[in-house]
Amino acid sequence: MIAPGEWLGLLGGGQLGRMFSHAAQALGYRVVVLDPAPDGPAASVADAHIQADYDDLTGLNKLAQRCRAVTTEFENVPAHSLHALSAHCRVTPGASGVEIVQDRIAEKAFISSQGVPVAPHAAVHSPADLMTVGAHLFPGILKVARLGYDGKGQARVKSIDEALDAFKEFGGVPCVLEAMLDLKQELSVVLARGLDGECAVFPIASNVHHEGILAVTTVDGQTTPLSARATDATLAIARGLNYHGVLCVEFFVLKDGQLLVNEIAPRPHNSGHYTMNACVTSQFEQQVRVMAGLPLGSTRLLTPVVMLNILGDVWYPTADDLQVEPDWSAVLAVPGTSLHLYGKREARRARKMGHVNVIGQTLAQAIAAANQVVRILRLPVAA
Repeated sequence: MIAPGEWLGLLGGGQLGRMFSHAAQALGYRVVVLDPAPDGPAASVADAHIQADYDDLTGLNKLAQRCRAVTTEFENVPAHSLHALSAHCRVTPGASGVEIVQDRIAEKAFISSQGVPVAPHAAVHSPADLMTVGAHLFPGILKVARLGYDGKGQARVKSIDEALDAFKEFGGVPCVLEAMLDLKQELSVVLARGLDGECAVFPIASNVHHEGILAVTTVDGQTTPLSARATDATLAIARGLNYHGVLCVEFFVLKDGQLLVNEIAPRPHNSGHYTMNACVTSQFEQQVRVMAGLPLGSTRLLTPVVMLNILGDVWYPTADDLQVEPDWSAVLAVPGTSLHLYGKREARRARKMGHVNVIGQTLAQAIAAANQVVRILRLPVAA
């Protein structure tokens, strides 16, 4: 066990790192962040900041010398940096699991190898690969295999010609072509897996996206055959990866009842933010507990909850570029609301700036209160 008062390290300076830092400090740990940005959300609250690129050996050595354990807040940290750190300190999650998830082609092959179904797809390394794909993949979505997130690096395509154009626009990098599916619902499961293999699974979340970015997450804590299947699939994936840390698996539910994995996030996830106000233990505290070798906390849901993402768009109530500060007083006057802003200096359209968790004695109460917040902030999707 790594005792409170010691240093924990974090690769990444975004909002997930900020919330991790708060959770670690609440448990008495000191946090050092390695991030190339001078004033990121995590660095601004951490106890120390090493300003360096994620593959900078000098910066990584400084991090390893100070910390007994290191984690990451986003999946695109170079896997070789995690390998290098693991020679000197505990690294959760490990490089091998993150390396698989960093590449959509390898990720889908791995998920399938665990007996868990994924959407119909084809790996695309060249224009010739597109010329041989089946008609069942159109209309489809062409996604870059690496470094895509929140709808970036994706293009909807209706034909081979459109797919060829998109592939060229992406610079000819490896991609995955996925068939567009008739979806009934999108779900996600967040779990923590300890160093001893123990797993703690959070209640399943129902998600709604807008323009490729998560907009609303709703959680009522009900167990159904579908949620049990999703939980079993997530546990199989975590064990297959020999994963240690917090992990999220996103699922598609088709109208015919099929459950397919969309993708894996080897870190706390946007759809798990509800745990900060609605569960005994948050996903960020679990991240700390795993890396410090502490027992996992309870994932029991205390109350139904709705999470609303806040993008920079809410600072722009009109089509021009004039910024207007949102009415936070009105938001916080809504019963059951908790506001979490990420400390980003500039509000930009489509940029994640914060979230609101809205709890209620019943799911209907939480939804009604959340929709008051939707109207105040002019959010694009109702709860």
